[in-house]
Amino acid sequence: MAKQAYLDQEKIKDSNNRRILRLLMRRHELSKQQIARETGISVPTVANNVSRLIEQGIIEEAGVSESTGGRKPMLVRFLPDARYAFGVDFASNHLTSSNEITVAMINLKASIRAQRSFDYQRFGNVDRIMAHLGDLTREIMREHSIDAERVLGVGISLPGTVNERRKVLEMAPNLSPELGMQHLHFRVYERLFPFPLFVENEANASAFAELVLGIAQDKRNLVYLSVNRGIGAGIVVRGHIYKGNKKRAGQVGHITVDSRGVRCTCGMTDCWELYAASGALIRNYNARASGAITDTREFLTRLEEGDPLCHEIWEKYLDDLAVGVSSLLLCYDPHYLVIGGEISMFGDRLLEPLRQRVFARNCFYKVGDLEILLSTLEERAAILGAALLPFQKLFYGNNKVI
Repeated sequence: MAKQAYLDQEKIKDSNNRRILRLLMRRHELSKQQIARETGISVPTVANNVSRLIEQGIIEEAGVSESTGGRKPMLVRFLPDARYAFGVDFASNHLTSSNEITVAMINLKASIRAQRSFDYQRFGNVDRIMAHLGDLTREIMREHSIDAERVLGVGISLPGTVNERRKVLEMAPNLSPELGMQHLHFRVYERLFPFPLFVENEANASAFAELVLGIAQDKRNLVYLSVNRGIGAGIVVRGHIYKGNKKRAGQVGHITVDSRGVRCTCGMTDCWELYAASGALIRNYNARASGAITDTREFLTRLEEGDPLCHEIWEKYLDDLAVGVSSLLLCYDPHYLVIGGEISMFGDRLLEPLRQRVFARNCFYKVGDLEILLSTLEERAAILGAALLPFQKLFYGNNKVI
């Protein structure tokens, strides 16, 4: 019993530490008395935790504040550049015509301090790509004079089914097959980095970023729909991302929605993402236009310029997107649906017409039953979510959010 009581006390200490740290991350500078009032933690306990955080170099004393009487309270200040993490986004998309992997370094406030992109095709295989990523992270650290001890890890966002505990990418139909990224064990690449390595599905990483930084910060039950080259979903239940029995929940892009027999990269036919991923806009336009386009932004530009073919394709695209969204509502009955990925750049051209289609054809739902929202992080969600993975234990504990 004594051992159990000790473990319980340690959990309470860690919980208090994280609550204080999260509060200071939001508010930046507070007195110990203010921290105690806002967290409900006693002043002596706050003082002990603050001392520990000062020893770790994450906060510092910041002088005294004004007093209404009596002794002036000492302020403590959050130090966002005390620690860093790297995020890597493997989810190639149609925002640009190249096949890029993006690397970003963020601080504790999730501000991007450095960012690089490179064309993965010139490296030929995943071993060379990962070696280059290791070199690139060290190069960025040297440029910013950051020691490895101040970096909590590197998180990698992957478009496919991911077992984050075993660090395995099981299947990724939308990544180039020549890269050899099927049943790929990332543990073998841990030696390339002087800090821990994390992996996560792109939609789950994006949902995590929305929960921590974006429009979903105060929302605990939602579906985050990531629409890029493929379609995936992060399913959030009571603030936790639901992954399912085999960690494959959210692969909604491969739900069958038609009967035209169009073959998908996963080997099945008529998957939803064939009709409603952003690549469908480019593919359908190029099949009928005299001049080809290479990326999603170019389609949006022509749509805004009044191209009649773009308008026709966009209207049909909205119909196809609404078919799948209606199915998601029936499956998950969320309080909110957050639409992210590169398709969110279409803004009001997307949101209101989609709402109208979803509620017009769904007898189980009416306007007001749930909110359909656009991501505030847009195409940055995946890389920010990946970079936040190393911060999870510091701010939330194991498996608190993802």
